[in-house]
Amino acid sequence: MRYDQLEHAIRAACEVSEDTELLIFGSQAILGTAPDAPADLRTSIEVDVQALNHPDNTIRIDGSLGEHSVFHATHGFYVHGVSIAAATLPEGWEHRTVAVSDPVGTRGNTGYCLEAHDLAASKLVANREKDRVFVTILLKEGLVDADVLEERASTLPVSAERRGAIMRWIRITMEDIG
Repeated sequence: MRYDQLEHAIRAACEVSEDTELLIFGSQAILGTAPDAPADLRTSIEVDVQALNHPDNTIRIDGSLGEHSVFHATHGFYVHGVSIAAATLPEGWEHRTVAVSDPVGTRGNTGYCLEAHDLAASKLVANREKDRVFVTILLKEGLVDADVLEERASTLPVSAERRGAIMRWIRITMEDIG
């Protein structure tokens, strides 16, 4: 996905949900922090969003712009309308989002993207192979700092055992990166 496609997703999702603001929390939220993120971070053709002011309208997004929709077939990417409750996020994430808004690109609507460290911490909770690869690239490219990531991970609402595993993964990965 490219930054202009993210802007298109924001425009379309706001129109469908009758909202002017969205929360963006899937992997493509990285485009808020790094609009020119490396291609390896932009491989997903899906952007996860929730209507901010009218969350009940989020289901409309998935129905109109989701996977296998006409929008998806036409544009080559899709917008997954899903509750942000599906993500496990560090404490205070809502105060660190990165706004994506432009009078033309988003038609003045705003997508609030998870900040890169919060996104990475959330990906480590999910703990899928693709999420670990994503976070490794973020660390290698210097888009997230290991110390800040550990700080954010320490505030995740997960068990102490899971939190410890995440912290160990960060330290080991940084050793491997060198």
